[in-house]
Amino acid sequence: MRPRLLTPGPTPVPEETLLELAKPIVYHRTPHFRQALAQALADLQYVYQTKNPVIPLTCSGTGALEAALANSCPAKSKVICLISGRFGERWRSIAKAFGVEVISVSVPYGQDVQPEQLARALADHPDAVAVCATLCETSTGVANDIEAFGGLVAATPALLLVDAISGLGAMKYLTDSWHVDICATGSQKALMLPPGLAFVAVSDKAWKTIERNPSPRTFYFDLLKAREKLGGPDTPFTPAHTLIYALSVSLKKIRVEGIENIWARQALNAAAARAGFQAMGLELFAARPADAVTVVKVPGGLDGVELLNRLEKNYGLKLAGGQDSLKGKIIRLGHMGYIDRFDVLAALAGVELVLLDMGHTLKAGSGLTAAQQVFAQGDKARGG
Repeated sequence: MRPRLLTPGPTPVPEETLLELAKPIVYHRTPHFRQALAQALADLQYVYQTKNPVIPLTCSGTGALEAALANSCPAKSKVICLISGRFGERWRSIAKAFGVEVISVSVPYGQDVQPEQLARALADHPDAVAVCATLCETSTGVANDIEAFGGLVAATPALLLVDAISGLGAMKYLTDSWHVDICATGSQKALMLPPGLAFVAVSDKAWKTIERNPSPRTFYFDLLKAREKLGGPDTPFTPAHTLIYALSVSLKKIRVEGIENIWARQALNAAAARAGFQAMGLELFAARPADAVTVVKVPGGLDGVELLNRLEKNYGLKLAGGQDSLKGKIIRLGHMGYIDRFDVLAALAGVELVLLDMGHTLKAGSGLTAAQQVFAQGDKARGG
């Protein structure tokens, strides 16, 4: 039985990328590494769809969120946090840790923040220095309307800070066109790497704000220091340079396929996953589903933790469950990065078998049939 990692992070890593990671360790302050770093950062600009510089950080995605907020939002300033799940709540927690006043715009889990809610918050708090938003709320499967948020924030002095950790590279996302000022992502999602690297893309508007910050409460995450080193290109501290080399391999795959083609492929995977789960009688959790992760409710009377345990033990399929108040109530299937339609079909087949074993009433094969119909229609529409 071959194990399949189908969580919304970390995600599977391509074989050629793993082979790069198996090479002997080399020294990092060399022309060869600087060349690899320069190529990786240029390719990341393509993934981000930005002309802004991309800053590499050796940390998890949370470190990138901290860097974004600590550099741009002085202590005692005010930020608006748009919260539709645990990762929106993380923005709030980071802001509070740095002594920043938080205006929370919250919606129930499974819902997305409406642009009208942000418009009201901006009108009520014209002194807010930033708006913190989440592209794909990984904990609930919700996609927020970053394009609409960007249009609203761009008309104000505030910055738009976006957590795109689980969405960038899987869902349509246009950093510059959508007026995103600081965008954070991590290596272990659609970029097809192990955890350990994070990145922020920073706009001219954001740099001006960062330069005016009288006392950024950070040392390791000093973005001005990191920008200065980009001229090398280099990093101010020891980077996870083995991951940078591996990143270049994964980014080459992205370049070859084309980012628009990847968006379309994962959108089709998402549509098939939704159709398959719904055909089994499972209800979608997100009102506005993301194309990077599909989240469904566990049928009433069933133990979601037991469902996932059986799925992994019996079939080698590792999906994710809910967190905190959602534990045992939802299951989460990631489709980003090195995931294809047959991974989605395998997940649906496994869930069907476990549901039948646990006494859930459904017609065997119904989920697979619905998903394959979506794939067939998608292929026909593309002329495949």
